[in-house]
Amino acid sequence: MKFVLYVLLFFAVTMSAQTNYEKGMQKAFSLWEDDKLDEASNMFERIATVEKDNWLPVYYIAQIAILKNWKDFENRNESELKLNLDKSQDFLNRMRSMEQSSPYADFLQAQLYTVWVAHDGMKYGMKYAAKIGALYERIVKIEPDNPIFIASKAEWDMGTARYFGKAVTPYCNELQRAISLFPTFKPASEFHPKGDIKRVLKSAEACK
Repeated sequence: MKFVLYVLLFFAVTMSAQTNYEKGMQKAFSLWEDDKLDEASNMFERIATVEKDNWLPVYYIAQIAILKNWKDFENRNESELKLNLDKSQDFLNRMRSMEQSSPYADFLQAQLYTVWVAHDGMKYGMKYAAKIGALYERIVKIEPDNPIFIASKAEWDMGTARYFGKAVTPYCNELQRAISLFPTFKPASEFHPKGDIKRVLKSAEACK
C-alpha cells in the first residue's frame, strides 16, 4: 500500500512540474506578444533555472537578446549591441552544450552575426557574411522543408544579392516555397519554434 502511495505521489509531483512549466512558457510567450521583451526574457530565465536539461527556454532567451537590437536599430550604439549580443552568445553556447544536434543553434548564430553586419557592413561584413551563408546552407540541408530556415536563408540571400546588384528572383521563389510550407509545418511541441509567417509575407512583398 505504501508503495502505491509513493508511486501516486511521484506522478502527482511530476504532473505538477509539467503544469508549472507549461504555464510559465505560456506566460512568457504572452509577455512576448505584448512586446514586453525584458519581462518575457526574465520569465524564460526563471524557467531555465528549473528546466536544466531543456534547451527551449535557453533558446528563447538568446533569441530575445538578438531581437531587442532591431528595436530603434538606427539609434543603437555598438556598446548596446554588444551587451545584448554577448548575452545572446552566452545562452547560445549554453544551448549548444545541452542540444548539440539541434540546427536551431546555428539558426540563432546566423541571426546574431546578421545584427553585426547590419550595424556596420564595412567592419563586420568580411568577418561574418561568409559564416552566415554557411550556417544557413547547413541548417537547410539538415531540415530542407523547415519554412523557418528556408525563409531566413532566402531573406539573407536577397539582401546579399541586392548589395551586389544581382537579381533576387531565385530567392523570392524560395520565400514563396517557405510560405507554402508554413500551413503544414509541425513543430516538435507547442513550445518549439513556429516561425513568423507574417514577417515572411512582408518580405515577399518586396518581390512584387
